[in-house]
Amino acid sequence: MDMSLNAGDEAFRQEVIEFLDAELTPELRRDGAKSASVFSEKELNLTWHKILYKKGWVAPSWPVEYGGTGWSVMQRYIWSSECAKRNAPNLSPMGLAMVGPCIMHFGTQEQKDFYLPRILAGEDYWCQGYSEPGSGSDLASLQCRAVRDGDDYVINGTKIWTTHGHYANRMFCLVRTNTDGKPQQGITFLLLEMDTPGIKVEPIITLAGDHEVNQVFFDDARVPATGVIGQENDGWTVAKLLLEFERGGSGMAPRARAILEEVKTMATTEADGDGGALIDNPDFLQKISALEMQIEAQQVSEFRIMSALSSGQNPGAVSSMIKCAGTELMQQVNELGIEAVQYYVAPFEPGYRQPGSNIDPSGPGYANVAVAEYLNNRASSIYGGSNEVQRNIMAKLVLGL
Repeated sequence: MDMSLNAGDEAFRQEVIEFLDAELTPELRRDGAKSASVFSEKELNLTWHKILYKKGWVAPSWPVEYGGTGWSVMQRYIWSSECAKRNAPNLSPMGLAMVGPCIMHFGTQEQKDFYLPRILAGEDYWCQGYSEPGSGSDLASLQCRAVRDGDDYVINGTKIWTTHGHYANRMFCLVRTNTDGKPQQGITFLLLEMDTPGIKVEPIITLAGDHEVNQVFFDDARVPATGVIGQENDGWTVAKLLLEFERGGSGMAPRARAILEEVKTMATTEADGDGGALIDNPDFLQKISALEMQIEAQQVSEFRIMSALSSGQNPGAVSSMIKCAGTELMQQVNELGIEAVQYYVAPFEPGYRQPGSNIDPSGPGYANVAVAEYLNNRASSIYGGSNEVQRNIMAKLVLGL
């Protein structure tokens, strides 16, 4: 695989740099650098979303006919890399990277015409109703029930770990509409509005002190049947496509590389305990080099996925490989960051990381962010289907075991 830039790609990179230098304000960079999650705070990511929408760059992976950029795989890599270098806010992936592609593949023309422009413009903020207590990675065992009543479904049950559910005005949700046959055969993929009577959102505070996830309760919530994507009882087909995009559709390598560069910066300031800078410590340098090699290997693998997506293919089981390798790589980078901050290792000041905060950290600001990233990313090998489940998928579909 040729990863070098040709003249056209280099010209595109310069265009990206000029745009980011002009539009990515110091405030956006500062608050983006404080984000410890793949989900920046709603206010922050929507501000950046609107800027990109105006430019026409908000959906690099979407087909041109739906408002995408038409960029090549290399151009998308250039874009994500340059954004990561500058701590650009992370856009919410729920609409752009997850439900949007599902609507393109399985939605009716009416659904496409209504939802896709709103996702592009940032008019709707989505959350995902998949996991349930006792039904996380074993998604087929979900029990949240939807019973057809005329033109509506009446929903009862609960969803958990609902990221940004307290901000969202819409949810894409998996509900059980049939209990006969195999569990996968009775699931329906349903779009709904979060202000529907009978829907209640309760906060879950993470280890990092953030209100990022929630539990959502449904008590006779009445949802129009027009929100079904695909066919009733065939939501598993839609869900599998979405999970392939969730697990393999976005690159982790550029973000891992950017965080590792931040770790190197920390190490120039922090001492190694023997009178020198940590960055000059041979053992620490060896760990950095090992991670740099893993990041390059991850990048090549992500290019393969992006190439498949750009040619209209689904990533399939390869997305499980990328998900496993990428999340565990990020955790290793986070662990090295914890090693670098040393005795600043446990600050608990979540207010410092809020957009626009004027709170001064008790130690170096990078320590606060490094610890929060470490804590937040412990979940990355669980969400989107735990890595143990991904290995089972690889064993079955790749190795034939």
